[in-house]
This record gives sequence, structure tokens and C-alpha cells, in this order.
Amino acid sequence: MRIAVVGATGRIGRLTVEALERGGHEPVPISRAGGTDVVSGAGLDEALTGAEAVIDVLNTTAQDPDETVSFFRTSTANLLAAGRRVGVGHHVLLSIVGVDRVPDNAHYAGKRAQEEAVADGGVPWTVVAATQFHDFPMMVAGWTREGDTVTLAPLLMRPIAPEDVAQALVEAATGSPAGRVEVAGPHTEDAVDMARRSFAARGELISIVPTWDGVFGTSMAGNALLPGPDARLFTKSFEEWLASGGPAGA
Repeated sequence: MRIAVVGATGRIGRLTVEALERGGHEPVPISRAGGTDVVSGAGLDEALTGAEAVIDVLNTTAQDPDETVSFFRTSTANLLAAGRRVGVGHHVLLSIVGVDRVPDNAHYAGKRAQEEAVADGGVPWTVVAATQFHDFPMMVAGWTREGDTVTLAPLLMRPIAPEDVAQALVEAATGSPAGRVEVAGPHTEDAVDMARRSFAARGELISIVPTWDGVFGTSMAGNALLPGPDARLFTKSFEEWLASGGPAGA
């Protein structure tokens, strides 16, 4: 199949392109660096012509809720409109488990708006909602690090490997539109413990202060970030990621 990948130069985008190639498909990388701008719509019709499906893994670093919602709404509307014009048969979106349960996170607000746009966009669709990656707690801890001390919310999550997310996206795009599906890793973990073990695996002794007074609020407490009972569970665990040297590159 000929499948367009939007956000192809990002982490998940690159893995998705590689997974498509391994499966014998023809990926069409779409990025601003390649001359296509999803925010303005420039070049989209040409880029999507001949594509049977689109996989959208585009992301933004915006932190303002209005800016985030605007970015995702605009880019998704342009993608869907171009898809309708050139006959794309399947729109696949990468989203996040729990976006519907966390009202006060700017990024999640944007992803909710994006999911709504896809559902109402007139192109058969699949939303692949994934849990956080294995290196997520370590990354978040890095935002608050001062010397050898970090603060981190005690989030519960079921971490998944990025390559498994890419594989799930490829399988979705090469299959029939399925609505909203969830994918996750094999085990529930605590973010504070994950961060501590990740830093230790890198040879760093870090003091981690668990707190909800920081980057994430209590709307993410409890089961908010955990998948539902029908989620597809992949097998690569956080423990395997640690053993494979993952923290060294995080």
C-alpha cells in the first residue's frame, strides 16, 4: 500500500516509516522540511495523491491551550479536506489514552479537539490511543531537575515501547477503519519508581520528590492514564527496556 506519514521526521514518524518499509509498503513521508505544510495546507493535495491511507503522528510543543487546540484543529482539517479531494480511504490518528479524562492539560485539550475533527471529518478513520512511553517519567523529571533533585507526580501508567506504537499504527492503516482503539504495554507502573530506576540504570543517584504540585495535576491521578479492558497489550515491558540500555539514550 501507498501510505502517507504526517510528521515523518519525528520519533514515532521515523519508526512508522521504517515499519511500513519492513512490511513491503510504500511510505510517503510528509513534513515541512519536505515542502508540505499541514498548517497552511500548502502541498497537501500533491503529497496525498495516490495514498490509500494517511497516518498522522504530527505533534506540537505549544503549551497554551488555545494555541494547542488551534494547531491540531487546523492541521487536521487541512489533512482531512485534502484527503477527501484526492480520495484517501482511511485516516489514522495517533492519540493518547486518557485524553477524555484529563480536562486541565493543554496538550490533551488539543488531542481531544483533533479526535473530534477526525470523527466528523468525512474520511473513514481509526484513532490509535497509546499510553506513555518507557522513557516518559525520566523525560518529565528532567523538566524539573535542579542538581540531583527532581519533582514528579506519582502517575500510574502502562508504558509502551515506541516501536510497538509504530507497529500498531501500520497495522491500523493497512486494515479496515476501526474507530477508537487503545494500545498499551504489559504492566502497570508508577512514574516515580520508573524515574528512579531509569536514573539508577544510567548511574545517577537522584532524589525524587513525589508531588501533585507541579507539571501534572490530580486530574491525572488514579486510573486516569490507564487503558480500558479492551486495550491491545504489547509485550515489551519497562523492565526489558531498562535491561536493553534504554535509559542511556533517554
